[in-house]
Amino acid sequence: MSEPDEPPGLSDLFESGSYDESDSPARSRRRRRARGALITVAVVLLVVTASVVGYVVWALNAPLPAPVASTRELAAPATEAAAFALPSQGATAVSVTGAADYLGADGLHLVAGDDEPRSIASISKIITALVILDAHPLANADDPGPTITFSKADHDLYDAYYVQDAAVATMPTGSTLSLHDALAAMLIPSASNYADALATWAYGSRDAFLSATRDYLSREGLTGTTIVEPTGISARNVSTPTDLLHLAQLAAANPTIARIGATTDLTLPGPGHITNTNMLLGQDGVTGLKTGNLGEGTFSLMFTATLDGGIGTPLSVTGVTLSGQSRESQDAAVLRLLDSIRGGFHDVRLVDENTVVGSYTTVWGESAQLVVAESATIRTWSNTPITVSTTVGNPTQYRDGESVGTITWTAGPATATADLRVRGTIAPPTDWWRLTHPAALLG
Repeated sequence: MSEPDEPPGLSDLFESGSYDESDSPARSRRRRRARGALITVAVVLLVVTASVVGYVVWALNAPLPAPVASTRELAAPATEAAAFALPSQGATAVSVTGAADYLGADGLHLVAGDDEPRSIASISKIITALVILDAHPLANADDPGPTITFSKADHDLYDAYYVQDAAVATMPTGSTLSLHDALAAMLIPSASNYADALATWAYGSRDAFLSATRDYLSREGLTGTTIVEPTGISARNVSTPTDLLHLAQLAAANPTIARIGATTDLTLPGPGHITNTNMLLGQDGVTGLKTGNLGEGTFSLMFTATLDGGIGTPLSVTGVTLSGQSRESQDAAVLRLLDSIRGGFHDVRLVDENTVVGSYTTVWGESAQLVVAESATIRTWSNTPITVSTTVGNPTQYRDGESVGTITWTAGPATATADLRVRGTIAPPTDWWRLTHPAALLG
């Protein structure tokens, strides 16, 4: 029996030339692994490249963190209470109105000295005028009213008062004047003969006039005032500063008396040219009202004035001062008082231009100052408190001079505002800084 054929060995295959090395399983596996590795590397490189490009694009375009503002609150300027130069002689009472936002609805009231009754001299004629017009009112300042014819008895009053050294004005027998002009002859030169004649004309007799005067004073609640005759020549015509201030307000509110009290001089038929005894008219805003005196130490003045406090709304001043030593000293004291009232409104310097109120800093190392763009002042009354408020934003352009907020001061109804601006330019960060500070960009 013969042996079966053996399969050819590797050597035989090599020798016969029928073996192909590319058909080796190991080689195939190596090729597959190589291709997989190349694909993996390519994918990794692609991912890395895409990530790097994406980061660069993001880093170069990411919003920057806002500059950090560091500010200091400006202190509100201190203000001092107004000091009013009240007359040192006698007694004084004054009312100031017209700026309710500052002074309140009731205005400002100033007093000096006691409130005891004092002789009021020719200020009595203001009361006489009020009582006469109470019975014979005039429609307005231009209303002449009824015509008055003066008798021989009225004419004789000229001599009666002249010998008492009282102020008088000519009153020819049979002459006529309107009530308005007769009141002007009484008040402007302070003619006592006209006061006496008008009081009798209005009420029929002096006693009837005095009775009406008492009723008028009682109706107004003026218990500190006593009038015994219509002219003021008697020292027994007395009143208190408080009562007289009320009477001054009544007179100032009466268009006829207010117009006459503001008249410096006038020419009338009968009295001729008359000049006001109030030498302050037209000075420092004085608009009236009536003088009086019975000699040294008894000088009195009932006055009105309009003052410009620089706030757009005028101040209305009404007052009375009694028992001055002389007309000159009393007038000077009133002018000082008015000046001090006007000076109660004053400008307060709030801040100077370029005052530094803060700074801006950035995470990339740039900085700039925050400054006040312009100086500011505010006009206020006396020691009205001043408050400060600040509104600050962040720059958008990072440029010198850019407006970034405001600072506002308030004093009563008044406000003042100044802009806040950047001083210095905040340069943007470099690309390298953006690329190397991702955490800062992420905030």
